[in-house]
Amino acid sequence: MKKSSVPNIIWRTLMSLLGITILSLGTAFLRGGQVGLDPFTATNTGISGHLNMSLGVYQLLANAAIFIFILVMDRHKIGIGTLLNMVLVGFEVQWFIALYQQIFGTHANIIIVISNLIIGLILFTLGASMYMGADLGVAPYDAIAPILSDRFHTKYRTVRIAQDLLFMIVAFLVGGPVGIGTVIVAFFTGPLITFWDNHVSLPMRRNIDHAQDMSSGKRVGYLLTQFGQSSYKLVSRSYELTNLMQRRLSQYSPQDIEDQLKITRRNMEIAKASYQSSERRYDMLRAELQRRKKQTASVESTQSEA
Repeated sequence: MKKSSVPNIIWRTLMSLLGITILSLGTAFLRGGQVGLDPFTATNTGISGHLNMSLGVYQLLANAAIFIFILVMDRHKIGIGTLLNMVLVGFEVQWFIALYQQIFGTHANIIIVISNLIIGLILFTLGASMYMGADLGVAPYDAIAPILSDRFHTKYRTVRIAQDLLFMIVAFLVGGPVGIGTVIVAFFTGPLITFWDNHVSLPMRRNIDHAQDMSSGKRVGYLLTQFGQSSYKLVSRSYELTNLMQRRLSQYSPQDIEDQLKITRRNMEIAKASYQSSERRYDMLRAELQRRKKQTASVESTQSEA
């Protein structure tokens, strides 16, 4: 694999920063809709409230504690993206929530709840896809499950569900914002992240890697053009989706909303089945890769002894 150049790492860092900001904005919409936050942020929100500490400061301290665990167990999971996520997310979420409340207030009805749940999930999963797609390390919380699954030879999905369940229970006990959004973020975001991987993050990463072979002037122009086009399409689609959703919701009767909830629940079940199938394929591929690595290491060891 070709070694990444400094400009390549800089552009991937910008991609990771943009993803973290979008993820934080999505979290603010989930909070504004009062549908609950992801398990980790919900736990940190509840505990920081009891300690009379800001979310940003407490989440940074919690991430620092997990960071030490990662440093001891598997430092290969650490990268620039790990540090950016660890330091920025709590403060950005705190800032975006305050901005949301200034613009929209704290009132919530069924239309606001459904709108914020959809917008929040779209932004949260897009941001997660972008910061992970930059391949500069994962957030401390996200590194726990793969480290433990490798260490104890357990399926990643099993460990991740147990981890999210544990933090959800803790969040509930400490009075954190737990709701349907917490459950959806914990268990049903896989298909959405895969969608964003295929349509946004992977094409963006390919453009960054492709620009590595260009001269400095051409590289900047090429990347700005590609990012501009991607951003315009993303904003346009999000704006159209938001307008369409608002127009439809304003015309819905309570029965229409109940029908839409049933349809959405059914779609979530279908998405869950698709996600579980993908998880099984992922586990098989990872097991095969580990088997081949061990086989290669064994062969190399035999050859060196000979």
